[in-house]
Amino acid sequence: MPTLHLLGTGAALSDGNRTTTMLAFESDGHTVVVDCGGDVVQRLLAHDLPLENVEALILTHEHPDHVAGFPLFMERMWLSGRSAPIPVLGPEPALAQARRCFETFDTSGWEGMPEIEWKPIALSEGTPVMRNERWRITASPGDHSVPVIGIRVEAAGGGSIAYSCDTEYSEAIIRLAKDARILVHEAAPEEMPGHSTVEEAARAAQQAGVERLVMVHLPPDVSDADLEPGRKIFSDLEFGRDGASYRF
Repeated sequence: MPTLHLLGTGAALSDGNRTTTMLAFESDGHTVVVDCGGDVVQRLLAHDLPLENVEALILTHEHPDHVAGFPLFMERMWLSGRSAPIPVLGPEPALAQARRCFETFDTSGWEGMPEIEWKPIALSEGTPVMRNERWRITASPGDHSVPVIGIRVEAAGGGSIAYSCDTEYSEAIIRLAKDARILVHEAAPEEMPGHSTVEEAARAAQQAGVERLVMVHLPPDVSDADLEPGRKIFSDLEFGRDGASYRF
């Protein structure tokens, strides 16, 4: 059954229980990874997800807590013996940032390193990202300080999950999440430019008609009490935790 894995659920600065927000979608042993602000390979291995079966890496935007781990991702994939090309998809500024990070290092001696297939994603609503016998993945732009995308993953069996990534309250993301089984939405207890509050995430879930809301990109010291304002708007919501998995 298709499964969402929360590899990390923290903001750029969180606490010792969370790493940066990174996701993985798994079906039939194949995995699509979203963002690599930390050691995403370690988190994949912690979830028993084979590195040779990573189908693609999606980068949502260029900020360090979403792309800074890219050189380590490539090094560890290479050291694992992975030889198949690795598609890396995202808005062009995010791909450019990942390239710059990677090119900082001399990889001329990395014999047999997997080829990187750079694939830009257009910043338009409902743009196709990936489609095969397991997935139909689309993207829409959010509202952040830099170009950013949220994604929608629809499994072949019919289940769907939407991920807001970093965004203020966004009508485009609400449309992207319409009737999804789960909306994974960023949230902070206090208002921050370029980000959503708990109440705004709850309002997005309510307007999208989703079944469940899981909050990520969490700052330090969040507690269940911070959810109460959101629960008055949308009752089925929870803070995500590193290591959690959801079947859909």
